[in-house]
Amino acid sequence: MIALSLAEIADILGGELRLSGADTPQTVVDGVVDTDSRAMTPGAIFVAKPGETTDGHRYVGAAVDAGAVLAIVEHPVDVEVSQIVVGRAVQALADLARAVVARVRARGGLQIVGITGSNGKTTTKNFLARILSEEGETVAPVKSYNNEVGAPLTMLRVTDGTRYLVCEFGAAGPGSIATLAGLVQPDVAVVLMVGLAHAGGFGGIEQTAKAKSELVQAARAGGTAVLNADDPRVWAMREIAAERGMQIVAFGQGSAAAVRAEQIDVSASGTSCTVIAGDRRTPLRLKVLGAHHIGNALAAIAASGVLGVPVETAVARLETVEVAERWRMQPMGGEKVRIINDAYNASPDSMAAALRTLAQIAGPGERTVAVLGAMSELGDAAGEEHDRIGLLAVRLNIQRIVVVGPEARRLFLAVVGEGSWDGEAVHLPDQDAAYEYLRGELRDGDRVLVKSSNSVGLRHLGDRLGESFS
Repeated sequence: MIALSLAEIADILGGELRLSGADTPQTVVDGVVDTDSRAMTPGAIFVAKPGETTDGHRYVGAAVDAGAVLAIVEHPVDVEVSQIVVGRAVQALADLARAVVARVRARGGLQIVGITGSNGKTTTKNFLARILSEEGETVAPVKSYNNEVGAPLTMLRVTDGTRYLVCEFGAAGPGSIATLAGLVQPDVAVVLMVGLAHAGGFGGIEQTAKAKSELVQAARAGGTAVLNADDPRVWAMREIAAERGMQIVAFGQGSAAAVRAEQIDVSASGTSCTVIAGDRRTPLRLKVLGAHHIGNALAAIAASGVLGVPVETAVARLETVEVAERWRMQPMGGEKVRIINDAYNASPDSMAAALRTLAQIAGPGERTVAVLGAMSELGDAAGEEHDRIGLLAVRLNIQRIVVVGPEARRLFLAVVGEGSWDGEAVHLPDQDAAYEYLRGELRDGDRVLVKSSNSVGLRHLGDRLGESFS
C-alpha cells in the first residue's frame, strides 16, 4: 500500500484511532493490507473481518506477532497494537481501497482495467497481466480475488509506481459489480460473456446480463468498453457504453469484431488460431487447452491494445503462458495417462466447452474419459442443464463417463437415457470411490477430464489422479 499516516487512514475510514506504544497520529504505515493473519509481514495492516465460521478479532494477536503494526477492528481488542475502530470492517476495506487508488491515479500514470463475465474472468485476468507486466508495474488479483473482500485487497496492493491495475469482478448479486467497480471506475471495462453461471442467484439469464452490464455503467465516462461481439447480451451493452461516451472495441469470431480469430485448432499440446486486427494477421499458439480460451485471449489482446500494446507483442507474451490458472484446464499426469483438471468451477457453458476440448484432443487409439460432478447455483435450471450436459457427453462420443456424487445423479440418468448404459457410464457416491474406480479403470492412452463446480471439490480428485499417473 502507499504510505499513509495513521491519522490519514482514520480520517478515510471515519474511525476512532487508538494509539499504542510510541505511535502518534503522524506515524506512517505502508505495508500489505490483508484479512488473513497468516499473510502478515513486518509493517502490515490487519483488517479484523468477522466471518461465517470465525472472527478476525480473535487473530489480531497472531497478526501482530507476524509483523502487523495496525489493526482495523469493529471493536477494541486487548492487544498491544494501534487500532482504528470502524463500524464495519469490510466497508472500511472498500473505503481504504477507493482512497488509495484515487490518490495514485491523481498523481498520473495509473490505468485501470476491470473484467467481468460468467466464465473466463480469471484466465483473461492472467492473460492480460502477463501482457502488461513487461510494460510496467502491474497489480492483478491472486487466484480469484473478485468479491467484496478480494477486489479491495487487490486494489490496496498498488504503489506510487504501479502503471496498471487489473481488477476481476464477480457478481454476488444485483448491484455487487456496480459497488466494486465503482471503487475505482476502470478506464477499460471488459465483458466476456453472459451465461448461466450463478443464474439461480439472479433469477435468470437476463438478470445476469443486467448484473454484468454494471461494469460498463461503473467505468470511467469516456473510457473504453471491450465487448464480446459473439454474445448478443454482451454486445447489447455497447448502447450503455455509447451513452457514456465510451470507445467500443469488439472481440470475437464474427465480422463485427475488431480483434477476431480464424482457423482455430485444438490439440493435446494447446490451442492455435490466427488473430486478425485491422490488416494484421498474427498466428497465436497457446499452450493452454481449449477453444474457449481463444475468446479470453482475444479479450486480453483487445484490452492491451487499448493501452498501447501492439498485437504482435501481446501474442508473443501470451504464447509463454503455461497454465491459465491452477485447476483450470490444468494438464497433469504423464504422457501415457493425461489428466485435465478443470474442476475449480463449472457452469453449463464451461462444462460444455471442456467436454468439447476433451473430444478434440484425443488422437487415434486414445480413449476419452470424463469425470463429472454437479454444477451448482443454477436454480430452477439445474435439472435441465444437467440433462443437457449428459446428452452432450454422449453425443461427443466420450467413451467413459464417470459421474460423482448424489447431486449429479440426474446427469448420470441423462447419459444412460441417451444410450450409454453398457459399462460406458458409472455413478459413484464420492471422490474416494471414484479414485479407486479410476485407479483400476484408466489405461495407457487415456485422456481424462475432471470437471465440477468448486463446491463439489473434484479438483482434489484431479490432483490425486494427476499424482498417481505422473
